[in-house]
Order: sequence, then C-alpha cells, then structure tokens
Amino acid sequence: MVDNRFFPNAGPVRLSEIATLTGAAITSPSRAEANGNRSFADVAPLDRAGANDVSFLDNVKYLDTFAESKAGACFVRPQYAGRAPKDTVLLVTAEPYYAYALTAQRFYPEPNFTAVISPQAVVAKNAAIGKDCRIGAGAVIGENVKIGANSRIGSNTVIDDGVEIGSDCRIGALCSISHAIIGNRVILHRGIHIGQDGFGFAPSPKGIVKVPQLGRVLIDDDVEIGSGTCIDRGAGPDTVIGAYSKIDNLVQIGHNVQIGKYVIITGQCGISGSTQIGDGAMLGAQSGLAGHLRIGAGAKLAARTGLMHDVPPGATYGGTPAVPVRDWHRQTVAIAKLAKKKDE
Repeated sequence: MVDNRFFPNAGPVRLSEIATLTGAAITSPSRAEANGNRSFADVAPLDRAGANDVSFLDNVKYLDTFAESKAGACFVRPQYAGRAPKDTVLLVTAEPYYAYALTAQRFYPEPNFTAVISPQAVVAKNAAIGKDCRIGAGAVIGENVKIGANSRIGSNTVIDDGVEIGSDCRIGALCSISHAIIGNRVILHRGIHIGQDGFGFAPSPKGIVKVPQLGRVLIDDDVEIGSGTCIDRGAGPDTVIGAYSKIDNLVQIGHNVQIGKYVIITGQCGISGSTQIGDGAMLGAQSGLAGHLRIGAGAKLAARTGLMHDVPPGATYGGTPAVPVRDWHRQTVAIAKLAKKKDE
C-alpha cells in the first residue's frame, strides 16, 4: 500500500464526487442503484484493493484478476462490466485509466511547498525571481535569469545566464540548464541537462573543427521530462519541444530536433540532429533515429526500432532497419521458421 510518510492521503472521498470528477456512471452488479454517498479511503491495484479502495481495469489481460478483486469500486469499460464481482460498485467509463489518474490525483494532490530562497543558494542580483518561488540549497541562478511565479528549483541545480523559466514549473535537483527558454507548468526531473553544445564537428584532412552551436532550446508549456535526459541546443535553428509532450528518463535529443505537441518518447531513445517529429507521435523504448528524418503526426515506433528513413503520418514501424509493423512481424515469423527448419 501507499507509504503515507511520502504521499499524504487527502481522503476519504465520496463516490458521487469521484463520479463527477471523472464523468463515470455509477452502477452495481448486485443493486439497482449504488449509493453515491459512500466514501472510499484510497486507490489501489486490482489484486491489492479492499472494500474501501477504488481500482481500475484497463487491460484485458487482467480480466480474471478483476473478476476476483475485492475492490469496493472500480473503473471499467461497459463491455467488461459483466465480469465484475457482485460486491464491487462500478464506475463505467470509456477511459478507465484516465479516470483512475484523476481519482488518484484527488487522493494524492501535489503537496504544498514553502516559498523560500535558501541562504545556501547563489542568486545573481539581477535575476528576476517571481512571487512565491522556492530555490533549494546549493542552487546557482545566473545573471539575467527570469523565473516565473510559484516555480521550484531543486538543490544543486545550475541555471546559466539568460535562461527564462515560466510560472508553476518544477525543476528537480542536480539539473543544468543553459541557452533555454522554458514555458509554464514544465516539470524537469532530477539530473536533466539542457542547452549544452550539440554534437557538431566539421572533419577535414586538416583535422576536426568544432562548429559553434548558436541556437537555443525552446520548451513549450506543460512538458514533462524524465531524469537523466539530455537535450542539446540548436546549431543555428533552435531545438524545440512542443507543448504537452512527455519524455521519459535517459533520452538523448540532438541539436535542431523539432518535436511537436503531445509527443510521447519513452526511455533510452536517441534522436539524432535535425529530425522532425509530428504531433502525437509515440516512440518506444530504446528506439534510435538517424538525423534529418521526418516522423509524421500520430506515427508510432515499436521498442528498439532502428529508423533510417521517414515515417508517414499515422504509420506504425518496428525492427532494425525499421519497416511497417506488419512486415516486421512477417519477417520475425519467417526467420523463426527458417531456424526451426535448420534445427530439423
């Protein structure tokens, strides 16, 4: 169960409030009407939930677990409501995981923080720090930095000269940020590095000459970036991360990369310079993208995809070298058959 030392619980919450918050319809397998005044104490996964917990079913792989769950209430799609335990009140919705996320936020809201600049922080005199900000011990805020209201800067984070950070941002500990303009409500987790030189070199018989990296990193509103990710600044054009995009841990984004809105990039992806990724695209873990590619809006890459050419909008690719996902599955089956035939 949730450790309340780290995650204070704001419950109990009435069922009627949960239904209003999520738009789910309250039903019950054993009663004509469920009691909206009933209160619940917590959220929990199906296999751990008890009579006072709210859970969810989003993946059909867990239908059997759902049927045996002791959860007091559960978000579920209409087509699976018939598999519910008789004592579980159902919150019927087309998007159970989304509804569960809203409910979990209600039980565990973001904790309040004290607005204070630590005496162990180093803040330039001409830095503009907005109202009600928190700056942790050991943080360094450079010349002409601008930080919007209600933002938090973690301990030992370095924000170089001229950087701008919007309001309601959360910057974790041990980050380094330079040559960057960051929007509002952006979350940067611990140990992120933004704005360092892109990998730009001009080789010749006389040697390797470094190409000055003269662009910036522009991060739009409501972006969240995971720990250990590195985003290089542009060589001339800027590196851009579009609004509402979510980037996992340990991702490398090269110079001049243009990422659209609502893009999801999972762990350990590497995106080479000047690649463009359209709105709503999704990149599976450990995908590697060559430079100067165009990934269309809504395209998807399977995990460990090695991509060396453009992908049209809405397409799904996988494998190395990447091909349309159906061709990749056919190749996998064909290779397995060849291997089996060889063994025989």
